[in-house]
Amino acid sequence: MGLLDAVIASGAPAIRQVAFTADAETITRTVKTKSGVDCLVAPRRYVLDTMLAEAAATAGATVRTGFTVAGVRLDDVGRAIGVAGHDRDGNRVDICARHVVGADGLGSRVARSVGAGPVEDRGASGATQYAYFEGLDWPAIEFISRPGSFAGVFPTHGGEACVWVCTPSSVALDVRRGTGGAEEAFAVLLERAAPELSRRLRRARRTSPVRGMLRAPNHVRQAHGPGWALVGDAGYHRDPVTGHGLSDAFRDAELLAAALDGALRGEADDTEALAGYQRRRDEALREVFDLTCDLVTYPSVPDFVELTKRLGTAIDTEAAALAALPVPGGHELVPA
Repeated sequence: MGLLDAVIASGAPAIRQVAFTADAETITRTVKTKSGVDCLVAPRRYVLDTMLAEAAATAGATVRTGFTVAGVRLDDVGRAIGVAGHDRDGNRVDICARHVVGADGLGSRVARSVGAGPVEDRGASGATQYAYFEGLDWPAIEFISRPGSFAGVFPTHGGEACVWVCTPSSVALDVRRGTGGAEEAFAVLLERAAPELSRRLRRARRTSPVRGMLRAPNHVRQAHGPGWALVGDAGYHRDPVTGHGLSDAFRDAELLAAALDGALRGEADDTEALAGYQRRRDEALREVFDLTCDLVTYPSVPDFVELTKRLGTAIDTEAAALAALPVPGGHELVPA
């Protein structure tokens, strides 16, 4: 999308080292150059989302803010023909559309409106909790694996870092019930999962509430129907233990953009184009989805580490495949 330079200019640090700790042994690796990019970035969503909306507007999209979608409008035969909602003043607004795309997250109102049910459900047995901290140097992304847990650090804007801990849901719920609330439970879980990191954080300041999910679902929804499609968490959600959700959303958006571009150009009918999108999405998500479901069982540390190595290979393969695809609409991107 040509936005990498802008993301880094916004203050998101270009991260060039990743530290892996397993059973108290730490290995640090330098990020390899791939597809012309030699770093990782973990921008705050409020910064990234604003940039994406502005880029969409620059590309010709009409962007409406302060609008709440109440549901999808259907015609007499059940085809999506737009959305109904209200503006920030509470005034009803109807928008007509040839296609309705739901990119509205795990609790997707679009999915509920069109009856998009799960085609695969692998349960919700994992918990992820996180908070932001400042006051320390964050030279690397960190991953820390111990029996029954996975924790880490993502450096981000303003000298802050997102510190997170993943555990089985049963463990997170037990600790939450036995402590005074989310903040205390987070501290207990982090001390168990990453004691050295927990000690470092005593010199830092927490700048956000503790957030997260105590039961993270792993499911795949139907991704299309007459006049509608779903992308990102609206169509497919998995436990955050593999930390690849935003990349999934970008991938699905690109696959859907290519499909809709073909339909709007008359190169394929809508049903064929959207069915092709779902097929490509399902093929692309499969390996990472299966690895996620294996990781969230929290096997022994050596087995967990081996699964994360396979995950890294799968992510690299996916990124290379996406980089080789033509840009929807036939435009050339200038490397960032």
